[in-house]
Amino acid sequence: MSDTQKLLKEGLSDAVGFVGGALAGYWVARWLGFDLFTEGYDSNSITGIVAVGLGGGLGLQLARRWRAANVSKD
Repeated sequence: MSDTQKLLKEGLSDAVGFVGGALAGYWVARWLGFDLFTEGYDSNSITGIVAVGLGGGLGLQLARRWRAANVSKD
């Protein structure tokens, strides 16, 4: 696998992991009753923002662990 292909795989997996995790965090927050799009910065909005950030970070870490586990297969 060329360097370009490795970098493309890394970038795409990071992006998919981050966006997927952020969306999951958003929907979990909505399910729990927190809305990051409420007007102003009240506790409801801040909790939604934190959930999206944590979800994105966890999704990114899962993507990187998946990629590390599949390194030997390439």
